[in-house]
Amino acid sequence: MNQPALKKYPVGIQTFSELRTKGYLYIDKTAYVYRMANDNSKYMFLSRPRRFGKSLLTSTLHAYFEGRKELFEGLAIERLETEWTQYPVLHFDMSLGKHMDRDALTRYLHNSLQNNEIRLGIASREAQDTNIRLTNLIMDAYAKYGRQVVVLIDEYDAPVLDVVHEDRDLPALRNVMRNFYSPLKACDPYLRYVFLTGITKFSQLSIFSELNNIQNISMTKEYAAICGITEEEMRTQMDADLDVFADKLDTTKENLLDKLKSYYDGYHFTWPSPDIYNPFSLMNAFGKGELNAYWFGSGTPTYLIEMLKKYHTPPTEIGREEVALEDFDVPIERATNYMPLLYQAGYLTIKGKDTEFGSYILDLPNKEVRLGLMSSLVPSYIAEDTRQSNRTLREMARHLSRNDMDGALQVLQVFLSTVPYTDNTDYEGHYQQVLYIIFSLMGYYVDVEVHTATGRVDVVMRTAHTLYIIEVKLNKSAAEAMQQIDLKHYDERFTLCGLPVVKVGVNFDGEKHTLRDWVIR
Repeated sequence: MNQPALKKYPVGIQTFSELRTKGYLYIDKTAYVYRMANDNSKYMFLSRPRRFGKSLLTSTLHAYFEGRKELFEGLAIERLETEWTQYPVLHFDMSLGKHMDRDALTRYLHNSLQNNEIRLGIASREAQDTNIRLTNLIMDAYAKYGRQVVVLIDEYDAPVLDVVHEDRDLPALRNVMRNFYSPLKACDPYLRYVFLTGITKFSQLSIFSELNNIQNISMTKEYAAICGITEEEMRTQMDADLDVFADKLDTTKENLLDKLKSYYDGYHFTWPSPDIYNPFSLMNAFGKGELNAYWFGSGTPTYLIEMLKKYHTPPTEIGREEVALEDFDVPIERATNYMPLLYQAGYLTIKGKDTEFGSYILDLPNKEVRLGLMSSLVPSYIAEDTRQSNRTLREMARHLSRNDMDGALQVLQVFLSTVPYTDNTDYEGHYQQVLYIIFSLMGYYVDVEVHTATGRVDVVMRTAHTLYIIEVKLNKSAAEAMQQIDLKHYDERFTLCGLPVVKVGVNFDGEKHTLRDWVIR
């Protein structure tokens, strides 16, 4: 008999009190909240990707510092906290401050200050400068309540994130935010705790020019699982939900867990770290009873694509790279390549560490991100009409499921000949990227520039039944591509792979921007 799910799934709900009073599932993170509130540091910063639980964590801290003990009944913190002291809490959500010019952003900050004044019952001392108004609010809250003030700032970087790649708008917006945050150090005697969340790590010189004592817990091992959901949390706190979901998919619980891991697991924000599942995707999957690209489908940030263009980053170069910490955990405005932004935004994650040399392995976290990222790059490399490209991918996948590479390449040839071509396609590497994106979107393992004893294979692609080694030529011939495979004995590198190896030589037509001919053997 099916077991009913005990709780509703909190898709898009980021208010702790609503989760606790309206029957929603809450994965207990309150032990972390207690540790944060009683840490030696008064100022803390946490970076996590969008929709990863930062706002819910901030809301939980808000309820805790307001002393709302009743909301924490049955949670871990109930065994830890004994005093439940009530503090005045200032809570700023910067996520709505996007796509604004300097004046609009200043008005938004004034409005946020006014909302806090009203909530705390403090008469506004109108000030033209936001930093003066924030200073007044902190001082007045301290005087009224007789206790130090808690300041929570969620998504602190949202107002500047979409212009991070611009030289024109970034300085003006950054100065507005720097001015707003400036009182936090001067008001130190009146502050109990300050917590900021964001996606990107900005240098203290650019936004927090005065506040130089923030503890960044983003890569601290003790807080590795503070946002997101671990497999242990899912197995213990969602056990009945797993049974219900498995029944919906007509599969076993263990098979479901394997699928969930493939789609949504694989995040690590330090090393070593437990595997972290994307909470937004996981809650959506359980709520809707099907696996899908929920996190990526909720919106690809424009700044991501702009940064990839700015640094001329081809899809095949994203991830699978060993780097030093200073290569990816750096202030975004000091970045010289795509990696810091993709890591901090959640499109790359830590997959390992060489402790001897202090280097990290970064890669795409899971299937959802890999497929979503490739989909977002289709307009730049293949075609703007996603409906047409998706239809082509389905037709190619049907052929490849029957080991019919010839049929798949015929479909691709027709498709490429009917779509407008993109710029900068007059080199072999472009068509290598095209094949990489297409095979990745079909869910196959694909790699490029794979080393052998005698050279490098342009593309290696593996289906459930066959491993293909593909050599790409432009304005030459497929026979020449196949000759290179044979002369350099590329296939010998893969004789122990356990699958039949098929050699494919393809030649693209630079004038028509599609396949001219191919040889399969």
